[in-house]
Amino acid sequence: MSDKQSSFDLPFSRRDFLRLSLAGAVAAAAGCAGRNGEPSIGLALGGGGAKGLAHILVLEALDELGIRPRLIAGTSIGAIIGAAYAAGLSGKDIRAQVEQFFADKDKDSFFPLPASIRWLDFIDPAFAGGGLLDSSDFIDWLGEVLPTRNFSGLKIPLKIVAADLMTGREVIFESGALLPAIKASMAVPGVFPPVEIKGYTLVDGGLANPLPFDRVQDECDIVIAVDVSGNRELEKDESLSSIGVLLQSFAVMSNNILIEKLKHQMPAVFVQPDIRNVKILEFFKAREVFAQAMPAKAQFIKDINKAKRLHRFGPGCTRR
Repeated sequence: MSDKQSSFDLPFSRRDFLRLSLAGAVAAAAGCAGRNGEPSIGLALGGGGAKGLAHILVLEALDELGIRPRLIAGTSIGAIIGAAYAAGLSGKDIRAQVEQFFADKDKDSFFPLPASIRWLDFIDPAFAGGGLLDSSDFIDWLGEVLPTRNFSGLKIPLKIVAADLMTGREVIFESGALLPAIKASMAVPGVFPPVEIKGYTLVDGGLANPLPFDRVQDECDIVIAVDVSGNRELEKDESLSSIGVLLQSFAVMSNNILIEKLKHQMPAVFVQPDIRNVKILEFFKAREVFAQAMPAKAQFIKDINKAKRLHRFGPGCTRR
Protein backbone atom coordinates (compact mmCIF):
# COMPACT_ATOMS: atom_id res chain seq x y z
CA MET A 1 0.00 0.00 0.00
CA SER A 2 1.44 3.38 -1.00
CA ASP A 3 1.52 6.37 1.31
CA LYS A 4 -1.17 8.07 -0.76
CA GLN A 5 -3.62 5.14 -0.71
CA SER A 6 -6.36 5.36 1.95
CA SER A 7 -6.71 2.44 4.34
CA PHE A 8 -10.39 2.33 3.31
CA ASP A 9 -9.72 1.77 -0.39
CA LEU A 10 -10.85 -1.65 -1.59
CA PRO A 11 -8.30 -3.72 -3.54
CA PHE A 12 -11.12 -5.04 -5.80
CA SER A 13 -14.03 -3.65 -7.79
CA ARG A 14 -17.56 -3.01 -6.61
CA ARG A 15 -18.75 -5.88 -8.81
CA ASP A 16 -16.34 -8.27 -7.04
CA PHE A 17 -17.63 -7.07 -3.70
CA LEU A 18 -21.24 -7.74 -4.68
CA ARG A 19 -20.34 -11.19 -5.95
CA LEU A 20 -18.65 -12.08 -2.66
CA SER A 21 -21.61 -10.76 -0.66
CA LEU A 22 -24.05 -12.81 -2.69
CA ALA A 23 -21.92 -15.93 -2.30
CA GLY A 24 -21.82 -15.40 1.46
CA ALA A 25 -25.60 -15.06 1.63
CA VAL A 26 -26.10 -18.26 -0.35
CA ALA A 27 -23.66 -20.14 1.90
CA ALA A 28 -25.42 -18.88 5.03
CA ALA A 29 -28.81 -19.90 3.68
CA ALA A 30 -27.51 -23.36 2.84
CA GLY A 31 -26.59 -23.85 6.50
CA CYS A 32 -30.10 -23.15 7.81
CA ALA A 33 -31.84 -26.50 8.10
CA GLY A 34 -35.42 -26.73 6.90
CA ARG A 35 -35.68 -23.17 5.59
CA ASN A 36 -36.54 -24.29 2.05
CA GLY A 37 -39.22 -26.76 3.19
CA GLU A 38 -41.37 -27.79 6.09
CA PRO A 39 -39.52 -27.96 9.44
CA SER A 40 -39.21 -31.34 11.11
CA ILE A 41 -41.45 -31.73 14.16
CA GLY A 42 -40.63 -33.50 17.41
CA LEU A 43 -43.47 -34.41 19.77
CA ALA A 44 -43.10 -35.09 23.50
CA LEU A 45 -46.05 -36.41 25.49
CA GLY A 46 -45.84 -36.31 29.28
CA GLY A 47 -47.25 -38.41 32.10
CA GLY A 48 -50.37 -37.63 34.11
CA GLY A 49 -52.66 -40.64 34.19
CA ALA A 50 -56.21 -39.99 32.98
CA LYS A 51 -55.38 -36.31 32.46
CA GLY A 52 -53.14 -37.52 29.66
CA LEU A 53 -56.21 -38.19 27.53
CA ALA A 54 -55.81 -34.50 26.67
CA HIS A 55 -52.90 -35.59 24.45
CA ILE A 56 -55.48 -36.86 21.99
CA LEU A 57 -56.70 -33.36 21.17
CA VAL A 58 -53.17 -32.30 20.26
CA LEU A 59 -52.94 -35.32 17.94
CA GLU A 60 -56.26 -34.36 16.36
CA ALA A 61 -54.90 -30.85 15.77
CA LEU A 62 -51.78 -32.23 14.10
CA ASP A 63 -53.98 -34.36 11.83
CA GLU A 64 -56.14 -31.34 10.95
CA LEU A 65 -53.03 -29.31 10.11
CA GLY A 66 -51.49 -32.12 8.07
CA ILE A 67 -48.43 -32.23 10.32
CA ARG A 68 -46.62 -35.53 10.76
CA PRO A 69 -44.01 -35.66 13.54
CA ARG A 70 -40.57 -36.94 12.65
CA LEU A 71 -40.07 -38.36 16.16
CA ILE A 72 -42.21 -38.96 19.28
CA ALA A 73 -41.09 -39.41 22.88
CA GLY A 74 -43.50 -40.39 25.64
CA THR A 75 -43.66 -41.07 29.35
CA SER A 76 -46.40 -43.13 31.05
CA ILE A 77 -49.78 -42.18 29.50
CA GLY A 78 -47.73 -40.25 26.94
CA ALA A 79 -46.00 -43.52 26.00
CA ILE A 80 -49.36 -45.28 25.58
CA ILE A 81 -50.92 -42.61 23.38
CA GLY A 82 -47.64 -41.92 21.61
CA ALA A 83 -47.33 -45.60 20.71
CA ALA A 84 -50.85 -45.69 19.28
CA TYR A 85 -50.18 -42.60 17.16
CA ALA A 86 -46.74 -43.81 16.05
CA ALA A 87 -48.31 -47.13 15.04
CA GLY A 88 -50.58 -45.37 12.57
CA LEU A 89 -53.80 -44.64 14.48
CA SER A 90 -55.13 -41.13 13.95
CA GLY A 91 -56.16 -38.82 16.77
CA LYS A 92 -59.82 -39.60 16.01
CA ASP A 93 -59.09 -43.34 16.02
CA ILE A 94 -57.54 -43.11 19.47
CA ARG A 95 -60.42 -40.99 20.78
CA ALA A 96 -62.90 -43.57 19.48
CA GLN A 97 -61.10 -46.37 21.31
CA VAL A 98 -61.04 -44.36 24.54
CA GLU A 99 -64.72 -43.41 24.34
CA GLN A 100 -65.70 -46.99 23.56
CA PHE A 101 -64.15 -48.39 26.72
CA PHE A 102 -63.68 -45.52 29.16
CA ALA A 103 -66.35 -42.88 28.50
CA ASP A 104 -69.08 -42.01 30.98
CA LYS A 105 -71.75 -44.54 29.99
CA ASP A 106 -72.33 -47.26 27.44
CA LYS A 107 -75.58 -45.86 26.00
CA ASP A 108 -75.95 -48.66 23.45
CA SER A 109 -76.23 -51.30 26.15
CA PHE A 110 -79.67 -52.43 27.39
CA PHE A 111 -78.31 -52.13 30.91
CA PRO A 112 -75.75 -49.29 30.68
CA LEU A 113 -72.91 -49.58 33.15
CA PRO A 114 -70.92 -46.64 34.44
CA ALA A 115 -67.56 -46.59 32.69
CA SER A 116 -65.89 -46.46 36.09
CA ILE A 117 -67.08 -50.05 36.59
CA ARG A 118 -66.15 -51.23 33.09
CA TRP A 119 -62.66 -49.71 33.53
CA LEU A 120 -62.10 -52.17 36.39
CA ASP A 121 -62.14 -54.98 33.83
CA PHE A 122 -58.66 -53.81 32.81
CA ILE A 123 -57.21 -53.44 36.30
CA ASP A 124 -56.95 -56.40 38.68
CA PRO A 125 -55.76 -56.45 42.30
CA ALA A 126 -52.12 -57.41 42.70
CA PHE A 127 -51.49 -59.27 45.95
CA ALA A 128 -47.73 -59.47 45.46
CA GLY A 129 -44.93 -58.04 43.36
CA GLY A 130 -44.62 -54.55 44.79
CA GLY A 131 -47.92 -53.05 43.60
CA LEU A 132 -51.59 -52.78 44.49
CA LEU A 133 -52.94 -53.26 40.97
CA ASP A 134 -52.03 -55.42 37.98
CA SER A 135 -52.05 -53.80 34.53
CA SER A 136 -51.62 -57.05 32.54
CA ASP A 137 -55.21 -57.11 31.23
CA PHE A 138 -54.90 -53.52 30.05
CA ILE A 139 -51.61 -54.30 28.29
CA ASP A 140 -53.23 -57.31 26.60
CA TRP A 141 -56.10 -55.11 25.38
CA LEU A 142 -53.61 -52.54 24.14
CA GLY A 143 -51.85 -55.27 22.18
CA GLU A 144 -55.13 -55.98 20.39
CA VAL A 145 -55.66 -52.30 19.57
CA LEU A 146 -52.17 -51.51 18.30
CA PRO A 147 -51.40 -52.48 14.68
CA THR A 148 -47.93 -53.66 15.76
CA ARG A 149 -46.28 -55.01 18.91
CA ASN A 150 -42.73 -54.08 17.94
CA PHE A 151 -40.91 -50.78 17.56
CA SER A 152 -39.79 -51.83 14.08
CA GLY A 153 -43.42 -51.87 12.92
CA LEU A 154 -44.10 -48.25 13.90
CA LYS A 155 -44.73 -45.65 11.21
CA ILE A 156 -43.10 -42.89 13.29
CA PRO A 157 -39.95 -43.47 15.39
CA LEU A 158 -40.77 -43.58 19.10
CA LYS A 159 -38.84 -43.28 22.35
CA ILE A 160 -40.49 -44.61 25.50
CA VAL A 161 -39.17 -43.43 28.85
CA ALA A 162 -39.13 -45.57 31.99
CA ALA A 163 -37.08 -45.20 35.19
CA ASP A 164 -34.69 -47.55 36.95
CA LEU A 165 -36.17 -47.94 40.44
CA MET A 166 -32.81 -48.57 42.07
CA THR A 167 -30.97 -45.53 40.66
CA GLY A 168 -33.72 -43.17 39.51
CA ARG A 169 -32.08 -42.89 36.09
CA GLU A 170 -34.19 -42.86 32.95
CA VAL A 171 -34.15 -45.85 30.65
CA ILE A 172 -35.14 -45.21 27.03
CA PHE A 173 -36.66 -47.84 24.76
CA GLU A 174 -36.64 -47.34 21.01
CA SER A 175 -36.32 -50.89 19.66
CA GLY A 176 -37.55 -54.40 20.42
CA ALA A 177 -40.89 -55.36 21.97
CA LEU A 178 -43.30 -52.46 22.42
CA LEU A 179 -45.72 -53.69 25.10
CA PRO A 180 -43.16 -54.42 27.87
CA ALA A 181 -41.70 -50.94 27.40
CA ILE A 182 -45.16 -49.37 27.73
CA LYS A 183 -45.94 -51.48 30.80
CA ALA A 184 -42.71 -50.31 32.45
CA SER A 185 -43.28 -46.66 31.55
CA MET A 186 -46.74 -46.63 33.19
CA ALA A 187 -45.78 -48.58 36.35
CA VAL A 188 -46.50 -45.93 38.99
CA PRO A 189 -44.42 -46.95 42.04
CA GLY A 190 -46.51 -48.61 44.73
CA VAL A 191 -49.58 -48.81 42.47
CA PHE A 192 -48.38 -51.10 39.68
CA PRO A 193 -45.60 -53.66 40.16
CA PRO A 194 -42.17 -52.82 38.71
CA VAL A 195 -41.33 -54.45 35.38
CA GLU A 196 -38.14 -56.48 35.00
CA ILE A 197 -36.42 -55.98 31.63
CA LYS A 198 -32.82 -56.93 30.87
CA GLY A 199 -31.74 -56.76 34.50
CA TYR A 200 -33.46 -53.44 35.19
CA THR A 201 -36.24 -52.99 37.72
CA LEU A 202 -38.36 -50.41 35.93
CA VAL A 203 -41.14 -48.07 37.02
CA ASP A 204 -43.04 -45.09 35.65
CA GLY A 205 -40.86 -42.72 33.63
CA GLY A 206 -42.26 -39.78 35.60
CA LEU A 207 -39.75 -40.69 38.30
CA ALA A 208 -36.92 -39.54 36.00
CA ASN A 209 -38.26 -37.57 33.02
CA PRO A 210 -41.98 -36.74 33.17
CA LEU A 211 -41.98 -34.76 29.88
CA PRO A 212 -39.13 -35.98 27.62
CA PHE A 213 -38.89 -33.13 25.10
CA ASP A 214 -35.12 -33.17 25.51
CA ARG A 215 -35.13 -36.62 23.87
CA VAL A 216 -36.34 -35.19 20.55
CA GLN A 217 -34.72 -31.75 20.65
CA ASP A 218 -31.46 -32.62 18.89
CA GLU A 219 -33.19 -34.41 16.02
CA CYS A 220 -35.98 -31.99 15.11
CA ASP A 221 -36.37 -28.34 14.12
CA ILE A 222 -39.46 -27.60 16.23
CA VAL A 223 -40.30 -29.43 19.46
CA ILE A 224 -43.86 -29.67 20.78
CA ALA A 225 -44.12 -30.63 24.46
CA VAL A 226 -47.48 -31.45 26.05
CA ASP A 227 -47.69 -31.20 29.84
CA VAL A 228 -50.80 -32.93 31.22
CA SER A 229 -49.96 -32.74 34.91
CA GLY A 230 -53.08 -30.60 35.42
CA ASN A 231 -54.37 -29.27 38.73
CA ARG A 232 -55.70 -31.21 41.70
CA GLU A 233 -57.64 -29.71 44.58
CA LEU A 234 -59.45 -31.47 47.37
CA GLU A 235 -63.19 -31.25 47.01
CA LYS A 236 -65.32 -30.17 49.94
CA ASP A 237 -65.16 -32.71 52.79
CA GLU A 238 -62.85 -34.93 50.71
CA SER A 239 -60.03 -36.82 52.38
CA LEU A 240 -57.33 -38.77 50.58
CA SER A 241 -57.10 -42.54 50.93
CA SER A 242 -53.75 -44.28 51.29
CA ILE A 243 -53.52 -44.86 47.55
CA GLY A 244 -54.71 -41.30 46.98
CA VAL A 245 -51.82 -39.96 49.03
CA LEU A 246 -49.42 -42.19 47.12
CA LEU A 247 -50.70 -41.07 43.70
CA GLN A 248 -50.77 -37.39 44.63
CA SER A 249 -47.24 -37.60 46.07
CA PHE A 250 -45.96 -39.11 42.82
CA ALA A 251 -47.77 -36.44 40.77
CA VAL A 252 -46.25 -33.63 42.86
CA MET A 253 -42.76 -35.14 42.60
CA SER A 254 -43.02 -35.49 38.80
CA ASN A 255 -44.30 -31.93 38.48
CA ASN A 256 -41.41 -30.58 40.56
CA ILE A 257 -38.92 -32.41 38.31
CA LEU A 258 -40.54 -30.79 35.27
CA ILE A 259 -40.51 -27.31 36.81
CA GLU A 260 -36.77 -27.54 37.43
CA LYS A 261 -36.19 -28.85 33.92
CA LEU A 262 -38.10 -25.97 32.34
CA LYS A 263 -35.89 -23.48 34.17
CA HIS A 264 -32.96 -24.64 32.03
CA GLN A 265 -34.62 -25.24 28.66
CA MET A 266 -37.96 -24.63 27.01
CA PRO A 267 -39.49 -26.36 23.99
CA ALA A 268 -40.53 -24.23 21.02
CA VAL A 269 -44.20 -25.04 21.61
CA PHE A 270 -45.35 -25.78 25.15
CA VAL A 271 -48.91 -27.07 25.53
CA GLN A 272 -50.43 -27.15 29.01
CA PRO A 273 -54.14 -28.06 29.11
CA ASP A 274 -55.88 -26.83 32.25
CA ILE A 275 -57.24 -30.17 33.48
CA ARG A 276 -58.80 -29.86 36.91
CA ASN A 277 -59.85 -32.42 39.51
CA VAL A 278 -59.27 -35.56 37.48
CA LYS A 279 -57.44 -38.25 39.43
CA ILE A 280 -54.74 -40.39 37.87
CA LEU A 281 -56.96 -43.48 37.40
CA GLU A 282 -60.23 -41.69 36.55
CA PHE A 283 -60.23 -42.64 32.88
CA PHE A 284 -64.02 -42.77 32.93
CA LYS A 285 -63.86 -38.94 32.91
CA ALA A 286 -62.62 -39.02 29.32
CA ARG A 287 -65.25 -36.65 27.91
CA GLU A 288 -64.67 -34.25 30.79
CA VAL A 289 -60.94 -34.21 30.00
CA PHE A 290 -61.64 -33.61 26.30
CA ALA A 291 -63.90 -30.66 27.13
CA GLN A 292 -61.37 -29.09 29.49
CA ALA A 293 -58.59 -29.48 26.91
CA MET A 294 -60.41 -27.77 24.02
CA PRO A 295 -59.05 -24.25 24.76
CA ALA A 296 -55.50 -25.66 24.82
CA LYS A 297 -56.09 -27.29 21.42
CA ALA A 298 -57.15 -23.96 19.91
CA GLN A 299 -54.12 -22.19 21.40
CA PHE A 300 -51.82 -24.98 20.21
CA ILE A 301 -52.91 -24.49 16.59
CA LYS A 302 -51.96 -20.81 16.85
CA ASP A 303 -48.65 -21.57 18.56
CA ILE A 304 -47.48 -24.23 16.09
CA ASN A 305 -48.31 -22.03 13.11
CA LYS A 306 -46.35 -19.18 14.72
CA ALA A 307 -43.40 -21.47 15.44
CA LYS A 308 -43.33 -22.59 11.81
CA ARG A 309 -43.33 -18.98 10.58
CA LEU A 310 -40.53 -18.04 12.98
CA HIS A 311 -38.51 -21.03 11.88
CA ARG A 312 -38.88 -20.13 8.23
CA PHE A 313 -38.20 -16.38 8.47
CA GLY A 314 -36.56 -15.82 11.85
CA PRO A 315 -32.89 -14.87 12.32
CA GLY A 316 -30.22 -17.50 12.68
CA CYS A 317 -30.33 -21.20 11.98
CA THR A 318 -31.84 -24.15 13.79
CA ARG A 319 -30.53 -27.66 14.16
CA ARG A 320 -32.17 -30.43 12.19
